[in-house]
Amino acid sequence: MSDIDRIEPILDLQAVALSFPGVQALDAVDLAIERGEVHALVGENGAGKSSLVKLLCGIYQPDSGDIQFGGAHYSPKSPLDAIKAGIRAVYQEFNLLSYLSVAENIFFEALPHRIGFVDFRTLHARTEELLREVGLDIAPTTPVELLGIAQMQLIEIAKAISTDSKVLILDEPTATLTPNEIKKLFAIILKMKTKGVTILYISHRLQEIFEIADRVTVLRNGKKVGTKPIDAITVPEIVKMMVGREMGTEYPFRGDVVPSETLFEVKGLRYRGSPQSVSFAVKRHEILGIAGLVGSGRTETVRAIFGADDKSAGQLFLKGTPIMVAHPRDAVRYGICLLTEDRKNQGLILDMACSANITITDIEKTSRGGFINHILERDESKRLVEKLAIHATSVNQLVRNLSGGNQQKVVLAKWLFRNAEVLILDEPTRGIDVGAKFEIHLLLWELAALGKGIIIVSSDLPELMGICHRMLVFSNGRITGELERKDFDQERILEYAFSGYLAKERT
Repeated sequence: MSDIDRIEPILDLQAVALSFPGVQALDAVDLAIERGEVHALVGENGAGKSSLVKLLCGIYQPDSGDIQFGGAHYSPKSPLDAIKAGIRAVYQEFNLLSYLSVAENIFFEALPHRIGFVDFRTLHARTEELLREVGLDIAPTTPVELLGIAQMQLIEIAKAISTDSKVLILDEPTATLTPNEIKKLFAIILKMKTKGVTILYISHRLQEIFEIADRVTVLRNGKKVGTKPIDAITVPEIVKMMVGREMGTEYPFRGDVVPSETLFEVKGLRYRGSPQSVSFAVKRHEILGIAGLVGSGRTETVRAIFGADDKSAGQLFLKGTPIMVAHPRDAVRYGICLLTEDRKNQGLILDMACSANITITDIEKTSRGGFINHILERDESKRLVEKLAIHATSVNQLVRNLSGGNQQKVVLAKWLFRNAEVLILDEPTRGIDVGAKFEIHLLLWELAALGKGIIIVSSDLPELMGICHRMLVFSNGRITGELERKDFDQERILEYAFSGYLAKERT
């Protein structure tokens, strides 16, 4: 990077402030981002990262301060203004039209035309090039509604690199990707960097920013704590800057919480399209991890257990007694609850208050004479908001207006309100900062100590290895490995994760 580039950053925020009723989202933030660098932006949920991104993308306008882009004043009034100027974002929450094809989503803003009609031959050819670049092996005509979460993430990235952007903002881009897909993404980022594109990279996975970033800026409570070259700082130092305190061990493990008798058992379960059945059990006081690649059958299995998807075979046992679960309401009645990986579409009612979302799982508790007692609803939800340290202006705040991490805590709170015996959590800490993640891990240990059975599905191997008693590894729809804590080894887990696909290729 030349001295000229350092003197004149491509983006320069000077004393930028933004507030909402009762919340100072950004407080006099100064931030200079250099041309052609990968600049990591980190902080706890609610630190101001999303607000800053939305300012750059024209969704919000600052209350005060100035933004310079390429040496000129920059004040976009809409996302289209930002895109035209050369700033584009890939958000953690997708912005895709499910009923359109992959190709139509990628080039929606600039569909190629010929004689007044969409030139589908050119559209599909351009899309195939982009799909190859992001390592996605699907047809351009595939409807987006048929894709998985990880595939949608790669479509969003393909959509972003389809335009001639000067600044690309990536918000939690690896949250749903496999290690192999992450490598491909990093290769794409480095390629764009060599072309002079500036990357603003937002991630809660602190280890990966050391692989890809040149510098890192930490925000806390709407203020900039500091900016450091990535080779002049460590993960513990970043964590301390983020949370304002020492975190101690990243993954707490309580040796005093010992699994006891079998609580919940799955025998011969098959979900629709599964190559073979799976069987396993979780004990009281146990945290059981489920690892595997995206598409390995992890999510499909837990959704079938919960009754969210049909199962073609299998039997469930709770405390040794057979139970029938044909619908999620059956599972909830038995005290089996699922925290889904897609919290916004499947876990929350975004336009309702925190209180209503938390207590909706057991309305009888807050009802009197057939009507909801709003005082009870408020008091019960307030207790859980405080217990989980959910950052909300009040229990009446709409869930839509909470940060991603706090939304995830609300989903967890609603199942705690139900007093579930078996908690199944699918990617429970995806997109959540280290402070909130640590708090959720401590809470899971507290629940395990009370005798709950906990099943965690996660793409984050260090997380599973850090907090689980035991781990199952899924591959191509079947369980290919089972490991006790003393035998946890990342290479061995990955071998199990790939083994089902290798076996399939040999047949």
